[in-house]
Amino acid sequence: MPLTPEQDAEIADLRATPRPTLRAVSEGAEAHLYVPKPVLDHGFVRMIDYMGDDAAICQAARVSYGRGTKSVQNDEGLIRYLMRHWHSTPFEMCELKLHVKLPVFVARQWIRHRMANVNEYSARYSILDREFYIPRAEDLAAQSRQNNQGRGDVLGAEESARVLDWLREDAHRAYDHYEAMISDDGQQGVARELARMNLPANIYTQWYWKVDLHNLFHFLRLRADSHAQYEIRVYADAICEMVKDWVPAAYRAFEEYRLGGVTLSASGVECLRRMLAGEEVTQETSGMSGREWREFMEIVE
Repeated sequence: MPLTPEQDAEIADLRATPRPTLRAVSEGAEAHLYVPKPVLDHGFVRMIDYMGDDAAICQAARVSYGRGTKSVQNDEGLIRYLMRHWHSTPFEMCELKLHVKLPVFVARQWIRHRMANVNEYSARYSILDREFYIPRAEDLAAQSRQNNQGRGDVLGAEESARVLDWLREDAHRAYDHYEAMISDDGQQGVARELARMNLPANIYTQWYWKVDLHNLFHFLRLRADSHAQYEIRVYADAICEMVKDWVPAAYRAFEEYRLGGVTLSASGVECLRRMLAGEEVTQETSGMSGREWREFMEIVE
């Protein structure tokens, strides 16, 4: 279970005691509050709090004191304009706070987005649970031959079974030694802050992560992309479902201009113009490197 019975009871209590407020309220976000969305084998994402809604973005853009214009269509048009022209400040007026349970190696990749407030579970003060991320056999793949950061072909059945056995055995052996080191039964016991160094990178940690909508969209643009590592992409996908309900107009603009859009270099724009004019353009005449040309052709073909 991702949450303990005590945590489930706390969530039920929080959702059963709504309070009146004068704050902007998003009905879509309210439906997600506190509820954990399962991710991977033991992980989850849950919305703890939010600030603002679509109208707050428009309010900030116009520096007005009301709910924006009376026309929802006008508000959505403004949001699309802001997204299309890369305006950031109005989106920064909305914030989201998440509780995330994730493997340590995913957390280390995630934390490279240095634009949020983070408070992580401390293994100096507390004992980590015996919970490890063990991939499904279909998610085990060889190193990509084209991309040093990515995966290639899925491993064969025999090799994947061997790898999964090693992952389980190594993780549990390391945790056995971790428990033995911190035990004070008949020994002094190693300090938790030292014993944790023996734990594998697939053990689960937890944190609270608070971010504004502009930087959240940047995170999602990179991590919800098909080229992102699977283990972080599934977290991004779960967050996308929340954001879609929280700020639907802003999310539609994000899908249109970021997730579904592309960016071309000056050379790419020039090559596209030449192609539209009927000229045959090759990598040799494009002024691009081989990799740039392959990426460009993935867009235009």
